[in-house]
Amino acid sequence: MRGRSGTTSQTAAPPVACHPLAVTERAQALAAPNCWVARAITGPGTRVDPVTARKVLVLNGPNLGRLGSREPDVYGATTYADLVADCEKTGADLGLTVEVRQTDDESELVGWLHEAADHKYPVVLNPAAFTHYSYALRDACAQRTAPLIEIHISNPAAREEFRHTSVVAAVATGTIAGFGLNSYRLALRALTTLTD
Repeated sequence: MRGRSGTTSQTAAPPVACHPLAVTERAQALAAPNCWVARAITGPGTRVDPVTARKVLVLNGPNLGRLGSREPDVYGATTYADLVADCEKTGADLGLTVEVRQTDDESELVGWLHEAADHKYPVVLNPAAFTHYSYALRDACAQRTAPLIEIHISNPAAREEFRHTSVVAAVATGTIAGFGLNSYRLALRALTTLTD
């Protein structure tokens, strides 16, 4: 099955000279020299330069394409399209170029993780049901070459017992769960401060 992808369109602005990314002069002053992305402090009218912006993959596993109609009491009424738009906007506000993808196919998700490792892309990963049993996914995550944050919309530890185990958590940089769609926003913000 083919995955879904969000589109990213941003207006280019002249970049501020800073290592490796700056959206404002203030971000340049706050950027840690060993951090792969400047901690961008953005305001109204700030634009991301797609040439210098750090690319981040937001990868979603099975059934997340059905957000809005799938168990709204657990996952809320926000649609997948709304999620894509929110991630792209949050990323742009942080000086990141965000590409959001969703698939119900384990091998496609593993392939995207290989792509991220090959290009040193940071990843925000909602593995969905694959969280609990996909050793192939776990092994692909272990090959990461940039930060990888496992996220969940709901809190798996507060749900059915089979959801309490994550085979991904031990190889992820960190895990954020239970904050609804804010889990994605929190993960993108966290990426701007990580150096691994």
